[in-house]
Amino acid sequence: MSEVSSGLLSEPTVVVDDISVVYRTKNKTEGRTNARTSVLKSLRGLRSESTVRTTALRKISFVANQGDSIGIIGRNGSGKSTLMKVLAGLIIPDSGSVYASSNPILLGVNAALITSISGAQNIRLGCLAMGMSHAEIDAKFDDIVEMSGLEHEVYHPMNSYSSGMGARLRFAIAAAVDPEILLIDEALNTGDAQFKDRSKARMDKVTAQAGTVFVVSHSLGTITGMCNRAIWIDKGDFIMDGTPDEVAKEYRNFIWRMNEGNADYGRQIRAELMASLPEMRTTLLPNGWKRAR
Repeated sequence: MSEVSSGLLSEPTVVVDDISVVYRTKNKTEGRTNARTSVLKSLRGLRSESTVRTTALRKISFVANQGDSIGIIGRNGSGKSTLMKVLAGLIIPDSGSVYASSNPILLGVNAALITSISGAQNIRLGCLAMGMSHAEIDAKFDDIVEMSGLEHEVYHPMNSYSSGMGARLRFAIAAAVDPEILLIDEALNTGDAQFKDRSKARMDKVTAQAGTVFVVSHSLGTITGMCNRAIWIDKGDFIMDGTPDEVAKEYRNFIWRMNEGNADYGRQIRAELMASLPEMRTTLLPNGWKRAR
């Protein structure tokens, strides 16, 4: 973790302590095993492999602090979304622990929207699901609509919305509860410049109130423009933690080497960065902290 982003004067909000996640899926070739082979294995006492194990995250550790806006980058399938679900407590890691100072709000999950009803009705349902009272919803309703940019379309059924409109509404609802820890998974890549400005202002407000924001995005421009810190994950491994410009530079170099067919040099870059990561030393958790699992 870089000194710039280590938050020496800030209190931690999230501690990720050596977590690993393994997905288990059915072996697709098992069904093609012929009957004779299956009988022979049974007679020999051999156990046929029925599942395939895929490591989504491998021994991930870091500390997030008050005021951090942390961008999570990596290639497709690197474990970014899995990490967000672990932080939100939706996936239990196979090993390790996640601790949080308050309940993390995962954009688009906590606000489980129903497409057959209007955006306005979904605002009420989503806010109720996150623990807001009717009076609080009434007070924030106009701000949520303004944040979403839907205007009069908020009264139309959600199944008439584009994917970008739905993403904006989910963000607006999730951000309405003034969360201390906000998790945003690819929701900012809508191509709407005004929405990006509004969402950036909302993220700044969360962090200014001693909160923490995590953003997953394939857009390095989004990460460098909206975050003060970036974490790079590749194939489940923790590669780098630093300022967005530092991490984006190394990530671009790695991707360029891989795309040019120089995979050996790309793997060398990856290995050197992993070897340079300092060991995380955690201290006793503050009173009132809870496991996010």
